[in-house]
Amino acid sequence: MASFNHREALKNIPHKPGVYQYWDSNDRLIYIGKAKDLRNRVGSYFNNDLNNNTKTKVLVRKINKITFTIVDTEIDAWLLENSLIKRHQPRYNVMLKDDKTYPWIVIKNEPYPRIYWTRRIIKDGSKYYGPYASVSMMHAILDVIKELFPLRTCNLKLTPENIEKGKFRVCLEYQIGNCLGPCENLQSEEDYNANLEQIENILQGRISVVLNRLKSELEIAVNELRFEYAQQLKRKLDLLANYQSKSTVVSTSLSKVDVFSIASEQDVAFVNYLKVMNGTIVQTQTIEMKKKLDESDEELLVLAIPELRTRFESDSKEIIIPFNLSIENTEELKFTIPKQGDKKKLLELSQKNVIYFKKEKLEQYEKLNPEVRINRILSKMKKDLRLNQLPRHIECFDNSNFQGQYAVSAIVVFKDARPSKKDYRHFNVKTVEGPDDFKTMEEAVFRRYRRILEEGQPLPQLVVIDGGKGQLSSAMKSLKKLGIEKELTVIGIAKRLEEIYYPGDQYPMYLDKKSETLRIIQQLRDEAHRFGITFHRNQRSRKTFQTELTSIPGIGKITAEKLLRKFKSVKRIREAEQSELLEVLNTQQIKALLDFFHQREP
Repeated sequence: MASFNHREALKNIPHKPGVYQYWDSNDRLIYIGKAKDLRNRVGSYFNNDLNNNTKTKVLVRKINKITFTIVDTEIDAWLLENSLIKRHQPRYNVMLKDDKTYPWIVIKNEPYPRIYWTRRIIKDGSKYYGPYASVSMMHAILDVIKELFPLRTCNLKLTPENIEKGKFRVCLEYQIGNCLGPCENLQSEEDYNANLEQIENILQGRISVVLNRLKSELEIAVNELRFEYAQQLKRKLDLLANYQSKSTVVSTSLSKVDVFSIASEQDVAFVNYLKVMNGTIVQTQTIEMKKKLDESDEELLVLAIPELRTRFESDSKEIIIPFNLSIENTEELKFTIPKQGDKKKLLELSQKNVIYFKKEKLEQYEKLNPEVRINRILSKMKKDLRLNQLPRHIECFDNSNFQGQYAVSAIVVFKDARPSKKDYRHFNVKTVEGPDDFKTMEEAVFRRYRRILEEGQPLPQLVVIDGGKGQLSSAMKSLKKLGIEKELTVIGIAKRLEEIYYPGDQYPMYLDKKSETLRIIQQLRDEAHRFGITFHRNQRSRKTFQTELTSIPGIGKITAEKLLRKFKSVKRIREAEQSELLEVLNTQQIKALLDFFHQREP
C-alpha cells in the first residue's frame, strides 16, 4: 500500500472555513475538526516544529485519507463539526462523558392539556420544557405549579363532544381541590388555558409576569370585597414569591444569555453551563470531558458550547465566556468576556460551580484510586517547580542549635508526597563551631550525599533547603564538591513570605498560597523543623544530664554514657530497680546516684 502523501492532499484543500475528516488505512473515520482556514489548519498537523504533542503524532501517523466540507461561515463549521462528532464518534475526538437522558416537563397537545415530566420526547405538537439537569429542581417546579394552578391528572379524552354527552364524572382529585372538574364542564376551557399561559411563563422563567398578574387580581378581588378569593390569591402570591426567592435571580437587565466556564486537569476537563432567562438561572449543568489529544481549554470549550446549547435547546444570541475563542462575533452570536457588572458576577458563579464540581469528582475518584491523587500532585509539583521529572523522592534539611551549642541537622524524606519516617536521619554537627547556619548546612548536605553516593543509593529528584539564598548557596557548594549539582533540583524556602529560591536566580518565585505544591513544601519544612527540634532537645537534655551525672562521686563520663545508652532517658534511670542498675554501676555508685536524685526532689 502506498504511503499517504500529505503534501499532495494539501494542494486540494482550499483556504476556506469548513470541517475536515481524517481516515485511517481501514477507511475508518478517526478524527473530525473545524477550521477558519482549512488548508492552514490541516497543514499544522504535519508541521513538526508546531506539533510536539505525542498523542497528536500518533494520530498523524494513522492518517491515510483527508476529506473536507466547505461552509459559508466559521459558525456553520462549528455547528457542523459538533453534529458530525455526535453522529460518528471518532476515536480521537473528545466526547462529552455525560450522555444520559435528562427529564423534561411536557404540556401535552390535547384538550385540557396535562402537565407531567418525561424522558421521552414525542413530536406530536406537545410543548417540552427543559431538559432539567437536576431532577429535584424539576419536581420542585411541578409541585409549585400544582399548588398554584389545579390541573387535571387523568388521561381521559376530554373532547367537547364527550363532555357534552356526560361521559365522565369528577373523581377524588376534584373533591380534595386538586382539579376544577373540566370533565363535567365545571371549569371552562378558556379558564383552563389561562392557567396554562401562567404556567408557561413560570417554566420560561418569567415569574415576575405571573406575580404582577396575581397582584392585579388580588387588588380587584379586595375592591370587590371577595375576601375568600383574595385570600386564595394571597396564598398563591406567597407561594410563588417563596419559590422565586429560592431561584437564582441574577438581574432583570439580563433577558437571555448562556454562560460557560471550564476547569481542567491533565487528562480530563469539566465545563459548567448556566442558562439565564429573564434575569433568572433556569437551568445549570456541569459535564465531564475526557481529553484525547491533550486539547487546550479553548478547544474543549469550543466543542462543549454547541453540544450543551443543543441539549438544552438554547437560542440565546449572547454567550458569556471566560477567555477568547477562535470564533468571531456574528449577527447570529455574540461572545462576551465580561470585566465587571452582572455579567461578570454570572461568570464568577459559573466558575465557582465548575471548580467545586471538579474538586468533588476528583476527590471521589482519588478515594477509589489513591495512586491517581499521588500522580496528580506530583505532576502539579513538577509543573509548578519546573522540574524535569516527577518528584517521587524529596528530602528536606533543617538545622537547630541553642545559643551556638548542641548544633544538629535533621533530614526528612517524602516518597510519593507522603512522609517516609523510616528514612528520616539526624546527626550532630562536627566541623562547625558557634552559630554558623551556612556552614552547618554545608556540612549536613555534604555528609548526607557523600554517604548516599558511597552506598550506591538513588538520589532524590528534589531537595528542599529550609532557608533563603545563603543556606541554598551553602548547600550548592557541597553538591558541587561531590559533582552532583546537575543531577537533582535544589530549592530554598524562606519562612517570612514563603518565597521559593533557585540557585543563581536573583528573584524568588511565589506559589499560590492555596496550591498543593506549596502545601507539600510547607509540610516538608515543618516536619523537618519538628524532627530537628525534637532531636535537638533530646541531645541538649542528654548532654546536660550527662554533665550532671559526671559530677556524682564515682561516676565518670564513660559510666554516664553507659547509663544513658542502656536506659535511654533520665526517667527510666530514676525508676530502675537496683538489680538493673547493678548491670552498669557498683553499689557505691548506685548509692551516690540515689542520693543525687533524692537531692533533686522538690
